[in-house]
Amino acid sequence: MSDKKIRKEPHNIELPQSIIDSFARFLVPEIRKYYESEQGQREFEVWQKEQEGEEDNK
Repeated sequence: MSDKKIRKEPHNIELPQSIIDSFARFLVPEIRKYYESEQGQREFEVWQKEQEGEEDNK
């Protein structure tokens, strides 16, 4: 059995929309930069191939 505790109860945390918006304004440009980078492009290609393999197994 794993050393990690499995929590069966979800944490219901409500954040003000202003905090969510602020976080999104920070995070979205960072995600875009990553996927425009060489490493991000390579990892995206790997992910796409994995997804195609999963579709074939359905």
